[in-house]
Amino acid sequence: MSARKLLAIAGCAVALGAGASAQTVLINGAGATFPYPIYSKWFSEYNKVHPTVQINYQSIGSGGGIRQVTNQTVFFGATDGPMTNDQLIAAPGKILHFPTVLGAVVPVYNIPGVTAELKFTGPVLVDIFMGKLTKWNDPEIARLNPGVSLPVADITVVHRSDGSGTTYIWVDYLSKVSDAWKAKVGVATAVNWPSGVGGKGNEGVAGLVQQTPGAIGYVELIYALQNKINYGSVQNLAGEFVRASVPSVTAAAAAAAGKMPADFRVSITNADGKGVYPISSFTWLLLYESPKDKAQSKTMVDFVKWALTDGQKFCAELGYAPLPEPVVKLELAALAKIKIS
Repeated sequence: MSARKLLAIAGCAVALGAGASAQTVLINGAGATFPYPIYSKWFSEYNKVHPTVQINYQSIGSGGGIRQVTNQTVFFGATDGPMTNDQLIAAPGKILHFPTVLGAVVPVYNIPGVTAELKFTGPVLVDIFMGKLTKWNDPEIARLNPGVSLPVADITVVHRSDGSGTTYIWVDYLSKVSDAWKAKVGVATAVNWPSGVGGKGNEGVAGLVQQTPGAIGYVELIYALQNKINYGSVQNLAGEFVRASVPSVTAAAAAAAGKMPADFRVSITNADGKGVYPISSFTWLLLYESPKDKAQSKTMVDFVKWALTDGQKFCAELGYAPLPEPVVKLELAALAKIKIS
């Protein structure tokens, strides 16, 4: 083959490569650590079906996700605590919330010599995180856990150090069971903690609890399962002590499905009903209604449709609960508001 023909073939190959590369859509997002395991799975599975789409996600906490999507340094954000009205007003365009899955936040603990599943009430968790209960053998804790040999050990509270949707879910629940917590600490992705030490991300809190004898913290369920950390059951409004699981989180969602507001910003912590795990929540993707990049917008809308339908089958294996069908229908209709052309 002549040198001229070889050069011509090489030129065609380069042109084809450039064309393929030009068609690749790269989308960047950032935010909550709570849904990071399921999002990682989704982005990988979606890429298998759509090889020209690459979605990168930074697990930096809900506060960071809200900041970055507001500053438009990422195309989409992710949060476990819905944006406030003030945050929505501060954004340069209208931001829409799309629930993606449901999860649970669980109290995790590391108590030397104790492997039993401890029981907690809301008021006891409030007193622990307020710093009022300081020993594991405190009568208030012992009363809930007869037969468990609780040690005379100091309680070390571990909380998030970063702006966090997991924190939002946790303190939203504590505020519903305690007026004192609501008045003194309140509900936000970042609060002034009355006591304890901070860890970054669900990963950081899980790591600190594992490393600290006597520690108690809160993490999304999958982080407790993956790290094999003991976690307790929590008393719900019906008076039952319920352990977090896909069915008990689904029960919480079912209780709230009929009360879904048009903008999907809803709290389902401390939901009423039997079998409900009380510290459950939706987690949301944040998308601009009229984004500048229409190619990314069209791709992201298609991805969200896939995640809300085909993607839901991956939830249970990672400890998340799938969305109720009525919520999915509402969201598919709401996706039509996003400008893709």
